[in-house]
Amino acid sequence: MALPLGWEHWLVIVSVAISLTGCFTYLRDMLAGTTKPNLVSWSLWALAPLIATGAAISSGADVWGTVRVFISGFVPLLIFVFGLFVRQSYWKLTRFDFACGLLSLIALGAWLIADAPLLAIFLAVAADLLACIPTLRKSFTHPESETATVFLMGLISSIITIPAI
Repeated sequence: MALPLGWEHWLVIVSVAISLTGCFTYLRDMLAGTTKPNLVSWSLWALAPLIATGAAISSGADVWGTVRVFISGFVPLLIFVFGLFVRQSYWKLTRFDFACGLLSLIALGAWLIADAPLLAIFLAVAADLLACIPTLRKSFTHPESETATVFLMGLISSIITIPAI
């Protein structure tokens, strides 16, 4: 017997639909060759939420909250994987990109071993920010290489779930 869905569940469902819509728009533009993702950023944006999803599942966390965390890692993972195989979506990575990626990985590693919740939150945010810098830099120097829809949809998707929290 299925349990009825509450309003907070519907917010998660709508949030996931919005995130996937943004993702598919980005993938479409990658296939057209107009969007060229920075694979360092997208891989790191996938990593932390997917690690958090594994941790949530192993600790028996609420399924609905876990779904939202999973989607926040799955969308970047899809974009990263497509970026590896879609030739016209290639973006040349520089030492700067890899340096930001390495610093982000160091922050993620520290996040995983941090025993203090506030420090863990700070390190997770720092890792995300460091992963973001290569894409921000690319967006300012080559704005035609990005599709804003995925970022706007991600923002809206996140805001929609706040009342459910």
